[in-house]
Amino acid sequence: MSTEQYVERLLGEDADLARVHQTIQQLGMPEISIAAGYGRLLTMLVRMSGAKNVLEIGALGGYSGICLARGLSDGGRLTSLELLQNYADVARGSLEAAGLGDRVEYRVGDAKESLAVLAEEGRKFDFFFIDADKESYPLYLEWAIKLANPGAVITGDNALLHGRTVDPEKNGPSVLAMREFNASMVSDERLIGTLLPAYDGLAVAVVK
Repeated sequence: MSTEQYVERLLGEDADLARVHQTIQQLGMPEISIAAGYGRLLTMLVRMSGAKNVLEIGALGGYSGICLARGLSDGGRLTSLELLQNYADVARGSLEAAGLGDRVEYRVGDAKESLAVLAEEGRKFDFFFIDADKESYPLYLEWAIKLANPGAVITGDNALLHGRTVDPEKNGPSVLAMREFNASMVSDERLIGTLLPAYDGLAVAVVK
């Protein structure tokens, strides 16, 4: 049994999250939702930070959205950016089925354009979860810092890219972008950050 399997056995079955996995499989969507242990961590971090406004970049089927929304206190709000309308529709259905539909709004289209609109609107956020196209992670990080309230938490999934990030023989665009993102998360003077190496890696930072 791997350490990840041990953790997931302790966490047990979650009907809402299992439903998301089943829906994703049935619809032939990519099965790349955040791992169960890190999903629970997102819920904890949102709750611990007292975040009222959470921004998610990459909705997919709603798994991470459920985890994030569960951590919100009354009146909290999740804004989720998703490139594809059909994915946003699936994610919305997942949160509604989990009784969290009133806590989320979806913005569909290129996340870079949506982020620019949020900046124009003067929106600020207390928590960020990045899980979208890997080549854009460094740019998403800059946007997160720009849109962050002081003390906001920034998280980014797939920091290890299934081992490619740490393999010197791998130097594709996604790998290079993720290395830049990881380095910024732990060394940027505007942040206090670290990298968790379990599953496929999760980068976590706090905005000073």
